[in-house]
Amino acid sequence: MRAALGLKARTGRAVLVALAGGADDPRLIERLQFRLLPEGAFAPYHAAEGLDPEKARESVKRSIGDAHRLAESGIREAARRIAQAGYDLCGCAVLVGTGMPDWSTDEILAVHVRMHKAEGELFRDVLVAGARACDLQLTTLPDKSALDDASRRLGLTRACLDARLATLGKSAGPPWGKDQKEAAAAALVALKRAKHGSSTGR
Repeated sequence: MRAALGLKARTGRAVLVALAGGADDPRLIERLQFRLLPEGAFAPYHAAEGLDPEKARESVKRSIGDAHRLAESGIREAARRIAQAGYDLCGCAVLVGTGMPDWSTDEILAVHVRMHKAEGELFRDVLVAGARACDLQLTTLPDKSALDDASRRLGLTRACLDARLATLGKSAGPPWGKDQKEAAAAALVALKRAKHGSSTGR
């Protein structure tokens, strides 16, 4: 039976929902969070605020490396568990942002709102890179309109999608909030894409 992952980034962590079956009759097989920063680490740009420029750049670079490593390992471990359970992991959908201007670390640290923007994009980007590193068929959906975009791609009304997510939530139990619903919607899109063999990422 086919399975797919849906991933939503939060500050320093990722919400993962894995579904199996078809987009019309999905079953929940995994729901968890995994870290995108080492235990005790702080948001990368905020952690570097106030350091001298060279140390700040080194700190951010180290944190970005940690985030990439943890994203890949978190996705790879989930893929291993799903395969061991007898499922065919056919894809991974990640909620993504609008992208970053070509700012240097110094330019980001100079304006506080840029730090928040950079951190949001970083954690989304490492999930995309992690899925690619694990050789998973990648689908992306816009984070800000995830449920509306998913309903359009699935050919469902928003009310129908909400009902399907509510049913999944009942089988999952708490927590089943906005993050889990959006990750589940992304996984549904990945399942449908795999069924139809699409080669288009967006």
